[in-house]
Amino acid sequence: MRRRAADFRRPVRRRLPNVVWSALCVFGLILFLVILRNSNQIDSRPSIAKRFRHERIIESLNITDEMLNPNSITRQISDQISLAKSFVVIAKESNNLQFAWELSAQIRNSQSLLSNAAMRRAPLTLKESETAIRDMALLLFQAQQLHYDSATMIMRLKAKMQSLDEQMTSVTDKSSKYGQIAAEEVPKSLYCLGVRLTAHWFKNPNLHKLDDGNQMHAKLMDNNRNHFCVFSDNILATSVVVNSTALSSKNPDMVVFHIVTDEINFSAMKAWFSMNSFQGVTVEVQKFEDFTWLNASYVPVLKQLQDSETQSYYFSGTSDGGKTPIKFRNPKYLSMLNHLRFYIPEVFPSLKKVVFLDDDVVVQKDLSGLFSINLKGNVNGAVETCMETFHRYHKYLNYSHPLIREHFDPDACGWAFGMNVFDLVQWRKKNVTGIYHYWQERNVDRTLWKLGTLPPGLLTFYGLTQPLDPSWHVLGLGYTNVDQQLIEKGAVLHYNGNSKPWLKIGMEKYKSLWEKYVDYTHHLLQQCNFH
Repeated sequence: MRRRAADFRRPVRRRLPNVVWSALCVFGLILFLVILRNSNQIDSRPSIAKRFRHERIIESLNITDEMLNPNSITRQISDQISLAKSFVVIAKESNNLQFAWELSAQIRNSQSLLSNAAMRRAPLTLKESETAIRDMALLLFQAQQLHYDSATMIMRLKAKMQSLDEQMTSVTDKSSKYGQIAAEEVPKSLYCLGVRLTAHWFKNPNLHKLDDGNQMHAKLMDNNRNHFCVFSDNILATSVVVNSTALSSKNPDMVVFHIVTDEINFSAMKAWFSMNSFQGVTVEVQKFEDFTWLNASYVPVLKQLQDSETQSYYFSGTSDGGKTPIKFRNPKYLSMLNHLRFYIPEVFPSLKKVVFLDDDVVVQKDLSGLFSINLKGNVNGAVETCMETFHRYHKYLNYSHPLIREHFDPDACGWAFGMNVFDLVQWRKKNVTGIYHYWQERNVDRTLWKLGTLPPGLLTFYGLTQPLDPSWHVLGLGYTNVDQQLIEKGAVLHYNGNSKPWLKIGMEKYKSLWEKYVDYTHHLLQQCNFH
């Protein structure tokens, strides 16, 4: 039988068995319940976390529900007190002391209300606080009429901060200047010692004969001995270096000290080391004025001293209107005793290896091991200073200058003068003094570096320095705090900085390490009031 066309357009519906329909309905109901349960858990988690966090904040800030109430009288009074305290500060700054007193009195009154409510553990009522709120509101309105608003307060506080910052900068500059001056001045006791020793030298001709003889001359030239050199005009400081080295040495008879001073202090230095014995250590004293090769035609520093602009820069500070900090204009940086370290092979032509010591060091370990260190063909053995600090080349040199940029790595590690092992054979072979002359002559206008002998030393010994174990040389005792373990392990302690141990501005906690090598019972020290 033929079907009608309409029958083809209607979908064919097949009835599922009743059992299947029942199973699907049950499954759908279970799925709905599971989804509903999960959604409730998800919705509840943020609310629980939020409520917990809210409770923690309230507990940490010691806030009560009454204070969180938007209509809370306690909160209103607390807000008034906070604002009033700010206006008190501004009133005082404006010299309106009467108004500041009125605000302070009302603040105390409002605080008393809060205190009483806290003690009785009951919220404030409008009746008991209405007068205080009204009186405080009146004062706050008056403050606004006086332009004690937020914008004014911010402007005045900024102006105050700027003024305080300028005062702090001024005080810091003065402190630095006075500290530098104090460090440069010769203490009265040291001056006294020099005068008395000079008098002893000329009154007692027998002192002149104590260091004469072929035996001592042979020691001074014996390269099998341990040779140290110190360039200084400070008698007591040099004495501490020699004495501490002698007392720390396992074999002081093998130690030879070469001391170079200036003509003013030569007689006093000779007298001191002739009068005193240092555990059998051999001591030679010279003055640099006797070095005939030390003249302006050979030494750039001496040539620069003859320049009027250089003299004005270092000695008067007028060449740049006094803009350069005083520490950069210290005349000691042109002293030959300071620059003599670059002429050690000329000073000691017969020696092959020397340990250079600054006069502001103390030796507390045997230093004989320094003379057996292999410098691996380098000229200078020194402790590097960039392991834990910022002392790299770019901190000392002007890298805007093309000569510096072209020749030196800005991140190269700096090292310290003050305890250096110098291989004089390699020094002469590589003409290190000539390298120093090259850079010193190009810095006549002070555009490569400004301060001291370390920058030219970094240039001179670049690629010629062998790092030493840091325990050989511990720095910082003259300007900063130094780790006690480093001090205990250190062979040489260096009081670099302005706070020298023989000055009143010396750091008290480190003075004893230096003073134990000074014999304060010595009659000359007592006469000059050393204590």
